[in-house]
Amino acid sequence: MANNSTRFYENLPALNIPVSTLVGDIGHFHRVPDSWHIVAADIKNSTKAIAKGQHNSVNLIATGAVIAIINIAYKAKINIPFFFGGDGAIALVPQEILHETLNALQKHKKNTLKNFKLELKTGSLPVKTIYQEKIQLKIAKLKVNDDLNIPVVLGDALHYAEDLIKNTLPQQEIIPDHKPLDLEGMECKWDKIKPPKNGQEVVSLIVISKDDTKSSKIFAEVLKAIDDIYGSPSRRKPITARRLKLKANLRKINAEMKAKLGKFNLPYLLKSWMIGQYGKHIWLKKDNSKIYLKKLVALTDTLTIDGRINTVISGTPQQRDALTGYLDNLENSGKIAYGIHVSEESIMSCYVRDINTHEHIHFVDGGNGGYTKAAKSLKRKP
Repeated sequence: MANNSTRFYENLPALNIPVSTLVGDIGHFHRVPDSWHIVAADIKNSTKAIAKGQHNSVNLIATGAVIAIINIAYKAKINIPFFFGGDGAIALVPQEILHETLNALQKHKKNTLKNFKLELKTGSLPVKTIYQEKIQLKIAKLKVNDDLNIPVVLGDALHYAEDLIKNTLPQQEIIPDHKPLDLEGMECKWDKIKPPKNGQEVVSLIVISKDDTKSSKIFAEVLKAIDDIYGSPSRRKPITARRLKLKANLRKINAEMKAKLGKFNLPYLLKSWMIGQYGKHIWLKKDNSKIYLKKLVALTDTLTIDGRINTVISGTPQQRDALTGYLDNLENSGKIAYGIHVSEESIMSCYVRDINTHEHIHFVDGGNGGYTKAAKSLKRKP
């Protein structure tokens, strides 16, 4: 039976307030229990892989890492905060599921190397180590809408741990438990998605605070500016149901299959291809599928605050100019650094546990490696 520490995130109140208001008040945030762990999976040399045209593979692998972690928690009936980053994943997990989580990521790592020739760095760091290093780690839960709650983290803890796992700590080898890797619910049936309106573009944006002690106030200002320039989160969302198109490209389906199953499976390939070819006429006309599409937009995660602001938004080039002008002023004053990438579409991958009960969430990135390229532009900043 799980203890109160295990239920920590589940018991956090979901606050129904503007995200800028939430972030701006440190009193809304809570200390993560010392017994929890930061778990990370990050694709090594993802920028080079994307430059070689492997952006779809990078996105699939990152999605698989998130889902591997989620499914372990789901089976244990534990609610955890998790974060999709375009080329990796970060989560906070209690001690009870740490070993099984790392085991799952190790299997995903082996599949990734075998099928995509890309190296996935995986590992964990105890939260108590973060506190010993005097690094801030505070978390709150935001009610985005009636269907979606997301975690919000202040402090550099998650990215500090991710950097150690990727570049410094020896890779943790876990004794395999011989259970198959569970990526059930991983679905990537959608093609690249154009912005809601003609003349719009998709912006992938990452913003970091240069002073961790002032990130609450700075992030509140940035999020308020995004609202002022682009409108509410629902108005700037790059996903609309009418722009969704099922994909029937065998190469993409084959990549999805290998990411999910780790091997070739003819029945899976044929089923996915049939859905892509004829789903518009059959699958999309089912009553439950129409409800699913409506909920899909509501359950699309386009904002991640994991110690940084990571967001994918749609709007006009004029709106982007206004935003970058504002961000340049903050950057020149030494308050922030930011990275940005502009594309003509977004890409979406999905975790669908149950269509009928709306147990699904959808991860969005900008086209052509949006977050990864935004991160690359950020790394070039002093």
